[in-house]
Amino acid sequence: MKLAVILVNYNGKEYNEACIESVLANSIDGQMRVIVVDNASADDSMQLLRTRYGDEERVAFLELDDNYGFSYANNVGIRKAKDWGADAVLLLNNDTEIEKNMLSELLACAQRHPDSMIVPKIYYSGDRKRIWSAGGSVSPVVWKVRHIGLNEIDHGQHEEERQTFFATGCCLLLPMQIIGRAGLLDERFFLYYEDTEYSFRLRELGIDIYYCPQAVMYHKVGASTKGADSPLCAYYIARNWLLCNRLRIGRRYPLFLIYYAANRTACCLWWLLHGKGALVVATWRGIRDFHRGKFGKEAKE
Repeated sequence: MKLAVILVNYNGKEYNEACIESVLANSIDGQMRVIVVDNASADDSMQLLRTRYGDEERVAFLELDDNYGFSYANNVGIRKAKDWGADAVLLLNNDTEIEKNMLSELLACAQRHPDSMIVPKIYYSGDRKRIWSAGGSVSPVVWKVRHIGLNEIDHGQHEEERQTFFATGCCLLLPMQIIGRAGLLDERFFLYYEDTEYSFRLRELGIDIYYCPQAVMYHKVGASTKGADSPLCAYYIARNWLLCNRLRIGRRYPLFLIYYAANRTACCLWWLLHGKGALVVATWRGIRDFHRGKFGKEAKE
């Protein structure tokens, strides 16, 4: 078994070392390599990583010449992993830390459920008994995704290994044979909803997603995007939610549009009442760019 752990870095010097150290503390029955793909960071994070891990054979670096987004950078890492001969890749946010047995637990789950994508139990980093994600579900009509167990204190209520509908891109284990069938991440998304679209794509192909509660990690939620309540997030959520569902929910798309209009209108009214007009403007730009067919990184006019 050869496992490649892919970390996308963008100005992540506060988080990278803790994440990498937690990965290197794991041992698996086979070879493991960390591939850091840098999206043209403007801080000195890559210099620090090269100083710290330049002599570590299990860590490799790929530095891009611009910020091409989450999907593009992960795809670069996946291609590098394929060249190395990896049997599977783990896409992992760099603002996370994993338990010492997480990789072996994920791989054991993958053996029990071959040809499936595997996700762990994820806690908040600052509150390590509070669940952020124990797999994911979607609503039956408009396919709105949600994290199972979100904000719950863990009392053992999510200890069943089971199929799940949605996998967060924060951490997911992908055997290479699945990538061969489903393809790479869709680079039009740049940020947000690429994991949702990929989960829906796997479902269309009859590929299962399994939640493995024995595999545990911790997430500094919102660290890479400075929180969900920002114009950056409002723009990409508004645009990419439309793109994802146009691609994947078929005949339910008109019903989704009704829900989407009500949802975004309610959000915009709330933002206006609380003096957050920048979020309303960002949402309008996202909807406009969707209808103009402008995807990838937002092009400032």
